[in-house]
Formats: sequence, C-alpha cells, structure tokens
Amino acid sequence: MGTGYVAPALRLLPDPTPESLPFWTGGERGELLICRCRSCGHWFHPPAPACFRCRSTEVGPEPASGRGSVAAFTINRQPWIPGFAPPYVVAMIEITDEPGVRVVSNVVDVPVEDVHVGMEVAVFFEQHEDVWVPLFRPVTP
Repeated sequence: MGTGYVAPALRLLPDPTPESLPFWTGGERGELLICRCRSCGHWFHPPAPACFRCRSTEVGPEPASGRGSVAAFTINRQPWIPGFAPPYVVAMIEITDEPGVRVVSNVVDVPVEDVHVGMEVAVFFEQHEDVWVPLFRPVTP
C-alpha cells in the first residue's frame, strides 16, 4: 500500500509493564489491544489490574476495532528527538468502541495542517524491536 508514510529513523520506545505489554505487542497480529472488564464490559486505557468503573479484577486485553477519531491534538514543530523530524502530530484518539477511552499516538499520512478534531482515523503498526507502535492515519471514504 503506497501511503507515503516513512518511519522515523529513531523513535523513543516504551518500557512495557506486565499490564501494558499486550498493548505494545498486539500489532504483531494487527490488533489494537485495549483493556476490557469482563464483568461490566467497560473498555479502559491505560491498562490497569482492575476496572475503575466496577472494581472487578476480571480484566484483560481484547482486540478493539482500531477505529477512532481525533479528540485533541498538537503539532510539534521542535526537533526534540534526533532523527524524528518535525513537524508531527501528537493526538488523543478516542476509540470508536467506547466513547471517552483515548489513546495518545501520532496521526500520519496527512499534512499536519489538515488534522482536525473529529477526523476519523484507523490504526496501523510500526515495528521497532519487540514493540509494535500503534499509529493512526485518516480514514478515506
């Protein structure tokens, strides 16, 4: 798929915890894994050992749809990370599966000036070592 997206030469990688490891490795199977409570069905992020809604510890990662919309964003224009050239968009993506549940990521494959609140996006993954970073690109009709 010729999207025009070029991965940065360097990306700061997370140090996954036992709870967050599925989120950072689900991309190997093309899955955006978000924690979900098996008692009340509530999705939540970041991952935690208990549901903050019903307090159940019967929680675990489940594949989400991978779709969402931009809830808020900023355009970074400073060269903070060598090899990670600005400008780039850092956004809060509200997942379609549960309003209010948001993932912080980058929106790519679109001019930064065209990103807007409400923009529909879909996930894809960029592999770095043993981590699959979830990124988002606009959904085309």
